[in-house]
Amino acid sequence: MTPDEIRPAVAGDVLAVRDVTDAAYRPYIARLGLVPAPMEADHAANVAAGKVFVTGWPVVGLVVVEVREGHLFVDSVAVHPDAHGRGVGRRLLRFVDAHAREFGLVEIRLYTNALMSENQVIYPRYGYEVVERRVDGAYDRVHYRKRVTSGGTLPPAGMSA
Repeated sequence: MTPDEIRPAVAGDVLAVRDVTDAAYRPYIARLGLVPAPMEADHAANVAAGKVFVTGWPVVGLVVVEVREGHLFVDSVAVHPDAHGRGVGRRLLRFVDAHAREFGLVEIRLYTNALMSENQVIYPRYGYEVVERRVDGAYDRVHYRKRVTSGGTLPPAGMSA
C-alpha cells in the first residue's frame, strides 16, 4: 500500500479515525460554540458499515460517505492538521468523485457549517455549488452539490457541455 492510497477503513482504524476527526474539527469548537457533528459520530458503526475511507500510514485523512437515493452524501472530510498542505484533502475529494461514478451516481452532496468559512472557499474550487443555507438544529449549514458524469464534472447549471 502506498501512503497516498485511499482504502476502506477497518476495525483497527477506528481509533485513528476518531483521532484524525477530533484533530481536524477541534479548532472549530470555539468558533462554533459547540462540538462539530463529526466529532460526535459513531466512528465504529460508520467503519463497520463501510462508510469510512482512510489514507496514510498512520492515517492522516479520511472521508465518510453514504450512498443515498440518487446521490453520494459526504458526511465528513477530515485531514489531520499535521498533514495540511500535502494534497490529502484534494485526493480525498477526487476519491469521492470516483466513488460516486462507481455507483453510477451523478450527484454528490455535502454541507459545512456556515462559520467554517475556509470550506466555503475550498468546495467551489472542486466544482461544488451552493444549493441552500439552512439551520438544522444547532447547526447553521451551507449545503452543496456537485454533478458528476463518467467523464468528469458536469458544467454548472445553465452552461452547455
